[in-house]
Amino acid sequence: MSIYQELKARGFCYQETDAEAIEKLLTTESIRFYVGFDPTGSSLHVGHLLPVMAMRLLQKAGHIPIVLVGGATGQIGDPSGKTTARPILTKEVVAANVESLKQQLARFISVEDGAACFVNNLDWFKDIRYIDFLREIGHYFSVNRMMAQESVKSRLETGLSFLEFNYSILQAYDFYILNRDLNCKMQFGGQDQWGNMVAGTELVRRKSGNEVQCMTIPLLLDSNGQKFGKTAGGNNVWLDVNRTSVFDYYQFWRNADDAAVRRLLLYFSPLPVAEIETLTAEGANINRAKEILAFEATMLAHGEAAAREAFLTAGGKFGFADPEKRIATTSRIAAVDQTAAKIELPVTELDRAVFEGEGLGLARLLVECGICKSTSDARRLIQGGGVSVNDRKIIDVKQQITFADFTDGELLLRAGKKNFRRVVYR
Repeated sequence: MSIYQELKARGFCYQETDAEAIEKLLTTESIRFYVGFDPTGSSLHVGHLLPVMAMRLLQKAGHIPIVLVGGATGQIGDPSGKTTARPILTKEVVAANVESLKQQLARFISVEDGAACFVNNLDWFKDIRYIDFLREIGHYFSVNRMMAQESVKSRLETGLSFLEFNYSILQAYDFYILNRDLNCKMQFGGQDQWGNMVAGTELVRRKSGNEVQCMTIPLLLDSNGQKFGKTAGGNNVWLDVNRTSVFDYYQFWRNADDAAVRRLLLYFSPLPVAEIETLTAEGANINRAKEILAFEATMLAHGEAAAREAFLTAGGKFGFADPEKRIATTSRIAAVDQTAAKIELPVTELDRAVFEGEGLGLARLLVECGICKSTSDARRLIQGGGVSVNDRKIIDVKQQITFADFTDGELLLRAGKKNFRRVVYR
């Protein structure tokens, strides 16, 4: 499929200025496009990543991203999606945040040989004189239209400062400068940016006569209707490993709601759309799909080695969803040697004689491993479907464990989601 069709198929398109023109632009030319990020903090979090993933897809298709980190607009504060004004940061803090965000964003896209460029809007705003700017730009903007923008309307009851009211004009001017100096023809951003982005396309057209386009990406919400990217405790999941460890980052994705896995794989993994449909089809192993999602998302943010370590650590603690690798995938997770995680498992060693003949009852094995206090407790756990042997659920309370259940002298016993033992015999 074309890049335009892929953006649609993966759910990246929410609003667009001219669908026919955009499709032609993206399928017949190699264009420069831009995505903006304001340095309101020293780290991005998961909630920022949707436009980043769109940017990756577009670059892979041959288009050139212009990554704008707003050293100027970050000093103002975007009112979009906010009920109150953002804290005003010092210029020194904003400058430091700019450098941090540049380093994080460079992990997601290729920056070699002109494949992308980073810009800072402070470079063109820092020397502008107020009267000159009003005379050059102000008459292109209608206050009535600005008041009708959702980012403004939603703040009128709680209060909107004149400082924030200017934000739309500054963002529109960014697009004008990027079109004038770098031949940027398109902007991508979150759906809450629609008014600001359209203002930019209109400023470019009215001031230079050039036609440019924009497309917004839908706001991603979790199952509770809250902005995606927070833990169960309400904390942001950061890309900065000093704020969110790689393992916790992996686990955030691994613990995604079952119903959201297809959508998250479409957004946050490079796997082909058809493969994602297969991995998340009805009756498929949804936990394997979650492992793949977590591995791919972690690899993008922290590199393959870190993703492999997090995957093995999680598998060692909680078990693997597809230990025999029966599920086909193009993800690099398929090449990871899962046996490397065995050292992470608690081990129970028993005399080999107990597994001879009819073997040892599963209920008794649960007691021997310290998982259950009594065989009656163990039987209730088995009957409830909470026990697996080598990732095969057992519900027969009379199940016997024999040498046939062991592979290379060991088996994996799991009760519930997180209670596990590696059983070996001596």
